Amino acid sequence: MLPAACRAALFLSLCLAGPAAAQDCAGKLGTSRVMQVDPSGLQVGTKHFPQTLDLADREVVLTFDDGPLPGTTSSVLKTLARECVRATFFVIGRNAAAHPDLLRREIAEGHTVGHHSMTHPMTLADIPYDKAVADIEKGINADDKAAYGATGTRPRVPFFRFPGFGASPELLDYLKGRGIGVFGADLWASDWNPMTPEEQLSLVMARLDHAGRGIILFHDTRAQTAKMLPAFLSALKERGYRVVHIVPAPPKTATAP
Repeated sequence: MLPAACRAALFLSLCLAGPAAAQDCAGKLGTSRVMQVDPSGLQVGTKHFPQTLDLADREVVLTFDDGPLPGTTSSVLKTLARECVRATFFVIGRNAAAHPDLLRREIAEGHTVGHHSMTHPMTLADIPYDKAVADIEKGINADDKAAYGATGTRPRVPFFRFPGFGASPELLDYLKGRGIGVFGADLWASDWNPMTPEEQLSLVMARLDHAGRGIILFHDTRAQTAKMLPAFLSALKERGYRVVHIVPAPPKTATAP
């Protein structure tokens, strides 16, 4: 039987890669550890919730929203692979359906793929509850069908991020009832604002050095982010930051008495 860490589906390829992968990553930033996250009742990210993931000082979780998108997502994936870094992508359902090859590439390269609604309304909290729920569920189904070829009653990766962080108590309760964890962020690059890659790097590193750790939000649909990413990963390595990869904990099963 595979060890527990390898039972997380999106980490399986890393476990099977063995010593060769470690050798290939010698001298790279790399991924320092994998954190299995129980999605049940999860609400993390201090920009939006009182609590965040249990990260040590100078540990970061890299997340990317809104993809997949040809060109920019491909560039982001290439940069992450070059430094042996694993990230989490919160994808939009209509983009997943349009570009399933990119979605499957993210998974094949060991990244975690979560959900970000079907159409990215701004925001889900500002539309009728039934329409918001439908958009969430359509997005999850589109993501899973594009990634795995089929959908089920439970998403393969029960992680969700609200577009524009527009949550409501009712929608949070709905996701909690579905066993889907909600991710906010601890800091972000503000890459929805036009700026040069150099300006973006300076901004995010200043915020990270101030915070010392946390879940970082980027957008893999932004060309400035794709261009900035190599320098950002170099800066992480130079300043002693370590990348943590998040995966869903295996579902709990009943034990025999």
